[in-house]
Amino acid sequence: MDRAAAAAPRPRLIVALTGATGIVYGVRLLQHLQRLGTVQTHLLLSPAGVLNLQVEMGLGRKAVEALADVVHPVGDIGASIASGSYATVGMVVAPCSMRTLAAIAHGLCDDLITRAADVCLKERRRLVVLPREAPLNLAHLRNMTAVTEMGGVIFPPLPAFYLRPDSIESMVDSSLARVLDLLGIAHDLGTEWTGKRSN
Repeated sequence: MDRAAAAAPRPRLIVALTGATGIVYGVRLLQHLQRLGTVQTHLLLSPAGVLNLQVEMGLGRKAVEALADVVHPVGDIGASIASGSYATVGMVVAPCSMRTLAAIAHGLCDDLITRAADVCLKERRRLVVLPREAPLNLAHLRNMTAVTEMGGVIFPPLPAFYLRPDSIESMVDSSLARVLDLLGIAHDLGTEWTGKRSN
């Protein structure tokens, strides 16, 4: 499925949805990117991610695949995004399960999600990982440290309450605005904080 083939070239962004809770982060990211139309999205959806779609949002695989420009099966290790010669602006894993985090941290390229992440790290492209787990054990923390040391960005999706969010969607979008900032992708999800004086 490649609806972007006939369009003008756009920067490519890989978006992976895995089995951690918080699948709404990946879905809303895809919705916003489709609406903005400024990047070509390459979707990876793990089997546990499909289960989360059903449990947390009542969605099926096809509904989410329709939000992406290109969809890759996670078992297709020969896909374009498995090669560093295929240029992308980077990759977002939203949400990121602890299994996926561990595989990235240890270079276990056993599926296309972890291979694409490995490519981003080796090519010095932006890799933004939204881990969802609580509480964190020492293995989780060490894996986050390893990914950071390799150049990835660990971005726990925590709400910014100083923005006074009034819905789950606004809390999610405030995190996604920061993710898009990290990738250098222009958006309309919010304005930058300009400061506030204390009384």
